[in-house]
Amino acid sequence: MKIFLLAIGKTQTDYLRSGIDMYMSRIVHYIPMEFKILPDIKGGRGLTEEQQKEKEGATMMSALQPGDAVVLLDERGREFTSREFAQFVETRMNSGLKRLVFVIGGPYGFSDAMYKRADGKISLSRMTFSHEMIRLFFVEQVYRSMTILRGEPYHHD
Repeated sequence: MKIFLLAIGKTQTDYLRSGIDMYMSRIVHYIPMEFKILPDIKGGRGLTEEQQKEKEGATMMSALQPGDAVVLLDERGREFTSREFAQFVETRMNSGLKRLVFVIGGPYGFSDAMYKRADGKISLSRMTFSHEMIRLFFVEQVYRSMTILRGEPYHHD
């Protein structure tokens, strides 16, 4: 199985980009993972929230393949402990799934089409974080889940 993380727009903040790169380099020792940055929507400032979500949704949908399991990182999603998230990932790994795709939405969330396409939603917290911070938090949790599954001493209960 390969894990994909999709997000709109580049990570602008240096320390976040550095942290993401660090965890991505660690993750690939356990499982193939790709972080795909989708381009920002051109002329987004002149669009309504709904129009922007629709355009971003179309861009996200074009990056998906038939058979992908798609999980939205959404404030209304299911919350996990780190161990529960590790079990979630392990179950998908053992299911024969080829691609597990996690998607970070734009500033206004996801289009209706993305919600319909999704196989699930996960919330990293009931708090709101910037889309750039979520990228770092999420890749750290993927790394943490891999160390939990291998019984390595990174996670402490």
